[in-house]
Amino acid sequence: MSAEIETDLTTTPAPAAATEPVGNPALLGLMTLIPSGVTLGLWFVGYLDTATLAGGMIPAVAVSAGIFQLFAATWAARLAANTVAAIFALFAAFWLSFGLLLAGATSGWWGITADNLASVQSTYLLSFLLAFILLTLATLRLPLVFTVGFVLVVLTFALAYFGVSSGNAGLFPIAGITTFAFCVVFAYILVDGMNQDLGGTGGLPMGNPVLR
Repeated sequence: MSAEIETDLTTTPAPAAATEPVGNPALLGLMTLIPSGVTLGLWFVGYLDTATLAGGMIPAVAVSAGIFQLFAATWAARLAANTVAAIFALFAAFWLSFGLLLAGATSGWWGITADNLASVQSTYLLSFLLAFILLTLATLRLPLVFTVGFVLVVLTFALAYFGVSSGNAGLFPIAGITTFAFCVVFAYILVDGMNQDLGGTGGLPMGNPVLR
């Protein structure tokens, strides 16, 4: 009998170690994107005086979005979530550099003057427009809702670029609408992520990827 008990003890597998929960940096990145996106949209539609108060956007775009999305990108990279890290790094690069551009435009830094401001802005917007087009194409294997959000970001940059380069201020309110639209899309993704993080069953429909 003792031999049988000893055999059972030696052949019984050890219980599996409990897995530690894995963080989700996308929740941090998306949450801090919303107030900055709304601020940008309000700026586009004229709620914030673009002529005299553009610098008032700097805390929202540089701190709320730029710094915290940089944190999200770093966190994602540490988790080896490379695509997530790249996405938030690009958004962080935009928001931080946009804050610095606004600081230069309102304070005369970087040699920006009224004569060259439009040229600086159009070059800046074109570079990020191309970067976000690349991001949209490179992430077509993500669920459709992500692609919709990125397309709206691209439309916002395109409208802002053509508005600045052509001097057509009528394009800016439309850019404000597309900005609010991508905020809604990313808020939808955020709600789904938080629901699952808090133990919710199922998830919101995300749509099939464009590429499989």
